[in-house]
Amino acid sequence: MLDAVVLTREERLALLEPQLARRILVLDGAMGTMIQTYGLAEGDYRGDRFADWPRDLKGHNDLLTLTQPQIIRAIHAAYLEAGADIIETNSFNSTAVALADYGMADMVYELNHAAARLAREAADEFEARDPDTPR
Repeated sequence: MLDAVVLTREERLALLEPQLARRILVLDGAMGTMIQTYGLAEGDYRGDRFADWPRDLKGHNDLLTLTQPQIIRAIHAAYLEAGADIIETNSFNSTAVALADYGMADMVYELNHAAARLAREAADEFEARDPDTPR
């Protein structure tokens, strides 16, 4: 992993605002649609950590942040390679209410933190290649 400089929210906004004034910024696309292209099975969602989880996990796309982080990173990278300036985290359903369906309501922080870390790592990698274009 690259040694990234950790910027505050205010510092990142200070980099973003001039970009917004100059041009239209491109957001990434649908994470779920990209995940579907991998044709994942139940075991892929479970990984080792959740192999014995008492509920079905197929379709729990946010869980892939923990069980298949390489896939989520690859999706972020694909969007950045395609020209996205801003990528979203893989955390659409990482709320206590949504996670309760899987018996994972207590994992809200872990999933959101891991999703943010993966997105930030991908953005930092691309930003290192082109420091004049903050991501």
